[in-house]
Amino acid sequence: MSSFQARSPGFRTSWTRPSPSPRHTSAVDRFEFGRRTSTSEREPESPKQSGREYVGFATLPDQVHRKSVKKGFEFTLMVVGESGLGKSTLVNSLFLTDLYKERKELSADERIERTVDIKRNSIDIEEQGVRLRLTVVDTPGFGDSVNCSNSWKPIIDYIEDQFAQYYEDESGLNRKNIVDNRVHCCLYFISPYGHGLRPIDVGFMQRLHDKVNIVPVLAKADCLTPTEVRTLKERVMREIREQDINIYSFPDCDSDEDEDYKQQDKELKASVPFAVIGSNTVVEVGGKRVRGRLYPWGITEVENPKHCDFVKLRNMLIRTHMQDLKEVTRDLHYENYRLRRIQDETDNPDVKQERLNSIRKDSFATKEVSEKDRMLEEKEAELRKMQDMLLKMQAEMAKQQGASGSGSNMGSLADLATNNNAGSGDSESNMPEEMSDPNDSRSSTVEV
Repeated sequence: MSSFQARSPGFRTSWTRPSPSPRHTSAVDRFEFGRRTSTSEREPESPKQSGREYVGFATLPDQVHRKSVKKGFEFTLMVVGESGLGKSTLVNSLFLTDLYKERKELSADERIERTVDIKRNSIDIEEQGVRLRLTVVDTPGFGDSVNCSNSWKPIIDYIEDQFAQYYEDESGLNRKNIVDNRVHCCLYFISPYGHGLRPIDVGFMQRLHDKVNIVPVLAKADCLTPTEVRTLKERVMREIREQDINIYSFPDCDSDEDEDYKQQDKELKASVPFAVIGSNTVVEVGGKRVRGRLYPWGITEVENPKHCDFVKLRNMLIRTHMQDLKEVTRDLHYENYRLRRIQDETDNPDVKQERLNSIRKDSFATKEVSEKDRMLEEKEAELRKMQDMLLKMQAEMAKQQGASGSGSNMGSLADLATNNNAGSGDSESNMPEEMSDPNDSRSSTVEV
């Protein structure tokens, strides 16, 4: 170990795999969505470190960073909860956009006959040169019926379908441009009007906790006093532990993390479930314009940590743990689905044969497309060759007309006809069939 002691500060001296901290596992470490680290803020790099010559592999993080920023990022967020809990307002407040411009209010009769639906809204967001493809999956109608025994089934089917689509694309031949539509996070809204979790809340989380990262959210926290918020949080977390529900678990901090980050991580873990307030209205408080809600007895500020946990939820979801949510989805939930899929194909030969037939079909389709492209290229080459022949013939005719000089028009035509008859053996062999036709109008004009 003597050769590994002289290292630059911050370099790990052990070969153990670090915990999946969002600040170490991705190229997104170089920037946050609210602030991007500039080159001048980084530590200066010296060509020689501890007597060793500078090789240059220290620039690998910069290479990964540039490539990741150029490609862009994708994130899929699902919001689940009964109507009236402020799901749409919270999403618009989180990303400072309006994803539900075309939404219309339903009448009472339409709400009675309504079932659980799945609606996707995608939008491209760019911030300081970083592009994010945000997809929000809404579930209108969840928990609105009298009988909610199967209200989670469409949601489970949607998540499974996205896993299946990604599995098909990953196992196919064209793996270069795979679109990741897997659900990376599910914000589950808990009603503030009850005394803890309802049966539908427990049933939903028990059936989906092994398929998606569930982040419980206490909706409309302005309806409760601070004491009631703390009491309801403790009761919800106690019931989650009693029901053996695995919600999203924040990764542990590394020992070399700074104290500010450790304190922030500690506060995030203590804030679950997040008591949030959503608002798209701007009000004036003390000469400062802020987003909040105006009541006869006062103003509730959305981005005030003393009023709600909106800032903590936004920091967790966007600035600190977005990449970790994607990695947990890839390494845990998708791998569990992939393992079940492979076991089904192994135990059931029909499923395996169907999968092989699908791969062959994709292969044949790819070959057919390539064969069509080859035929089109051959046709284009033939057309270019014919155009070149016509250009040469026109050049020869122009040259012969110029050589006749001051002769009469009839004499030039006769000379041209004589020259064409003299060289008919060569020209007819090079000309296409439609040009060597004796009944063609151009040949009859020359003979006159």
